[in-house]
Amino acid sequence: MGDKMERLILVFFVSLGVVLGGSILGSIGATLAKQSPIKVMSQLSQEIKLWAVVTAMGGSFSYLRMIEGGVFEGKIIVIFKQFIILTVAFLGAQLGIWIISVLTGGN
Repeated sequence: MGDKMERLILVFFVSLGVVLGGSILGSIGATLAKQSPIKVMSQLSQEIKLWAVVTAMGGSFSYLRMIEGGVFEGKIIVIFKQFIILTVAFLGAQLGIWIISVLTGGN
């Protein structure tokens, strides 16, 4: 398997893990705070989504620098590669939200 595919797999699962881990551990905190863990888990999965994508991509500043270089230096392939990584990170986070939704009985 090529380095590019390995990177995409890693990005997907990091994003998925941030949503799942953050939501599940957050629900434990909700239980300790005497709140509804199911409700908090569902809310957290939605709120963590953006952070999961940014984390999986390795931070927003390096991502923005690559986009800037691609735009101003005319390197369209760099922009395309970053778009693919962004899409894969988003899909991982979205799968995490779906799994939490199924676990919590949400829609």
